[in-house]
Amino acid sequence: MTSFLVLLLTYTISQFDRGFLAMVAPDLGPDLGLQPSDLALLSAGWFLAFAVGQVPTGLLLDRIGPRRTVSGFLVAAALGTACLGLAQGFAGAAAAMALIGLGCAPALMGGLYLFGRVYPPERFAMLSSLMIGFGTAGDLLGSTPLALASHAFGWRAILFGLCAVTLLAAGLVLWLIVDPPRLADPPRTSVWRGFAEVARMRALWPVFPVVFVSYAVVIATRSLWVGSYLGSVHGLGALQRGNGTLAMSAAMAMGAIGYGPLERLVRDPKRTALGGCLVTGLALSGLGLFGGGSTALAVALLALIGAAGLSYGILMAHARRFFPAPLLGRGVALMNIVFMGGAAAAQGFSALFVLGTGGLAPDALYGRLFLAYGLALLAATGVYAFAPREPVFGQIVPVDPGRGSPEPIPPRPASEPAGPGRAGRA
Repeated sequence: MTSFLVLLLTYTISQFDRGFLAMVAPDLGPDLGLQPSDLALLSAGWFLAFAVGQVPTGLLLDRIGPRRTVSGFLVAAALGTACLGLAQGFAGAAAAMALIGLGCAPALMGGLYLFGRVYPPERFAMLSSLMIGFGTAGDLLGSTPLALASHAFGWRAILFGLCAVTLLAAGLVLWLIVDPPRLADPPRTSVWRGFAEVARMRALWPVFPVVFVSYAVVIATRSLWVGSYLGSVHGLGALQRGNGTLAMSAAMAMGAIGYGPLERLVRDPKRTALGGCLVTGLALSGLGLFGGGSTALAVALLALIGAAGLSYGILMAHARRFFPAPLLGRGVALMNIVFMGGAAAAQGFSALFVLGTGGLAPDALYGRLFLAYGLALLAATGVYAFAPREPVFGQIVPVDPGRGSPEPIPPRPASEPAGPGRAGRA
């Protein structure tokens, strides 16, 4: 339990970091002389750095464990928040956001790695859903509470306080987390070959498109556009925008938590994720087509997108079935690269879209944007429908040629015993 709570704190901070820009943008933008497209690029930089950070994250989790990996990266995130609080223009803000994104890279992966090592695969979906659901409290803090705090203290003071909290979390990880027992046969492949082994698993190829799109369109809506959309299209003030954002964030938290019990009921992560992605794609399309006509309908659709859209943990649980133990760290990290690479691409696409359609009225602009998000997710979901549910008995997992012959794996990878220490009680 101790490990779970500490790693939950780090993930909550990461969630806050990726979403706070939407709420402080009305003050941060004018102070730094930034346009809406500049803010989109700042957010895209966070996600791009986060995705790039998955490469060292995966390698370090496999080789030194989550304790030193997570704590070290969090120090970088704290430095980034302090730099953003001191920023005077776009260049400084962009560098700071990238450093924050890099520092948050192992915030969730450390927990997923620990769950994958010390618990059987059947519990992975539940634990990851609980982690993601409770960690989405960072989104809740980044809505109405952040809007009120930013108005009262200013966005720079908020960032300096966040720096202190992040440093505290890094210390708690270093003090309280115990790494799982080392593997008897630690991976000897290079970092790139280890990632390549996972990427060559053909069973994952139909999974990659929905992983690339599903989280991206939801987090782009929540972290970048929801406040501007509710303000420019529906004429809501700061507090009302915060409440609308809070409704979406609360739905994201409840949806993520609910995915775990739902998967236990369905007993199939693929079918669970497939249904969630289908609902999300339809809701985004509905928001694009009809959301401009009614504030109540728009907020309801945003809440539905949040509730159904956070299928991250279930998609990760489906992919985890295909990873052998020596490649678990790099396996979950590669999936996170695809998740966050998609998020960065969606934010960059949003910036180009806004620049390219500057002559449109706000309701038409956001309508086309959300419709594009919905259609992209529906197309990726169609590809995902052809993905296998689990490894076929006797399937060959590719390995580096220098390590010997490939070995068959069972349908569900075996997990190692928890061993002594607090890690086994996460």
